[in-house]
Amino acid sequence: QVQLVESGGALVQPGGSLRLSCAASGSIVSINAMEWYRRAPGKQRELVASITSAVSTNYADSVKGRFTISRGNAENTVYLQMNSLKPEDTAVYYCNARGAYTYRGARAYFDSWGQGTQVTVSS
Repeated sequence: QVQLVESGGALVQPGGSLRLSCAASGSIVSINAMEWYRRAPGKQRELVASITSAVSTNYADSVKGRFTISRGNAENTVYLQMNSLKPEDTAVYYCNARGAYTYRGARAYFDSWGQGTQVTVSS
């Protein structure tokens, strides 16, 4: 199994910044992509940003120019730098990772989610 742990969520004023972190652990062979999703109250989950093993990135239109996704020096980590935060960014943010790991000596594929971290933007 592969576990993901997010951190960094907090209460921040509009215009402020936060950096979310997500660390994957387990018998990981490779990670094909890591993504950040969010779910705001009363809304469906939406993809915020993604980064592939080739370091190709993609962003939701609502966060382009404000959020930056990056991989850590430890390759099993991903960050989401969020600047110029708005009240509409308030949500629980979830990390997702997909790739391969070893299970009982065999290669298997995983698609894992973290438990979520709350981001609240309010004055």
